[in-house]
Amino acid sequence: MQKGKGRTSRIRRRKLCRSSEPRGVNESHKSEFIELRKWLKARKFQDSNLAHPQLCFPFGQEGQMIISLPESCLLTTDTVIRSYLGAYITKWKPPPSPLLALCTFLVSEKHAGDRSLWKPYLEILPKAYTCPVCLEPEVVNLLPKSLKAKAEEQRAHVQEFFASSRDFFSSLQPLFVEAVDSIFSYSALLWAWCTVNTRAVYLRPRQRECLSAEPDTCALAPYLDLLNHSPRVQVKAAFNEETHSYEIRTTSRWRKHEEVFICYGPHDNQRLFLEYGFVSVHNPYACVYVSREILVKYLPSRDKQMDKKISILKDHGYIENLTFGWDGPSWRLLTALKLLCLEAEKFTCWKKVLLGEVISDTNEKTSLDIAQKICYYFMEETNAMLQKVSHMKDEKEALINQLTLVESLWTEELKILRASAKTLHSLQTAFT
Repeated sequence: MQKGKGRTSRIRRRKLCRSSEPRGVNESHKSEFIELRKWLKARKFQDSNLAHPQLCFPFGQEGQMIISLPESCLLTTDTVIRSYLGAYITKWKPPPSPLLALCTFLVSEKHAGDRSLWKPYLEILPKAYTCPVCLEPEVVNLLPKSLKAKAEEQRAHVQEFFASSRDFFSSLQPLFVEAVDSIFSYSALLWAWCTVNTRAVYLRPRQRECLSAEPDTCALAPYLDLLNHSPRVQVKAAFNEETHSYEIRTTSRWRKHEEVFICYGPHDNQRLFLEYGFVSVHNPYACVYVSREILVKYLPSRDKQMDKKISILKDHGYIENLTFGWDGPSWRLLTALKLLCLEAEKFTCWKKVLLGEVISDTNEKTSLDIAQKICYYFMEETNAMLQKVSHMKDEKEALINQLTLVESLWTEELKILRASAKTLHSLQTAFT
């Protein structure tokens, strides 16, 4: 290695169990995975029943240990401080963030190539990521509005992280023959940031004087982070202070040779796309968000109490997280619409609406009618976006992978809207 942020507060608290969903082909025979297992074994990792994360076990009992990864295999800020970077981090003021320490180490070790002690792990990491921050601007423009706004915030955050870190990178010049600007480029830091953001497991917060006060809760866990995601699984996962290992245990039984999965949490597809760069098909937590602008789109403009109604919804937390899901419009969305649809003489009943009480059949029917109009509006918009993505796929072959990912997001949202429309139709029949 020598010569010759703020990360999003959300850290995925990994869960794991069984699933019968088919996934990728087993790649345990590939040289990079063989080398990784040798490297882990040298660091006191005991082979578990897992031949490869895409395989499962010959048997399975509830509460059984799946993986116990020794602390010596984890890449943490302790790893960085003990390395050749430690002296530079310790003397830098103001203290670098834990995220900067991890990212700097990753970039430096990747640059070291064959000389890196972490090469077997680095070799199996993605060469590129598909989080929105990595997508081309013309692809980001095809995302749903709310996700696009968050993606632009994410990009600005990483750009600021890079700009604010350049002086620290310059202080590392004595470690390298090459100019540090060529090593710690924006693209290199972006890769490291995505590696931590998409693959880190959670550790209890620690505090070091040589690091900033930001929570030091990230650890990269080689081998464990190869496990695939499924939104339908659960496990117990945590660092065991007694065994000094990161452990994962099952919470249920599984069938022979079923693949092992982890779950990053009950996230909808927009959240998964933003934080991890993928879309989960048939995700039970997937939904379509309704903005304030669309919420009032089909309400009568002559309603003199509209501003007051919006204010009430805002004060009581009913102006955000209004969604359509697989089961139809959410309770929050219908409640907001019921309040907005209150007739003038019924306006004083708004508290009862928020408590879930039925005010009148007229109010119930009107709110369902508005929900249906909003749903149909989204369906038309989604179909239009899918056509736009399809046309761009024909014209921009170099962006085919990014566009396919965006296409899958819109496709899942269209499925949800169709399911919601069906539910709304059923609900409306009660008033006909």
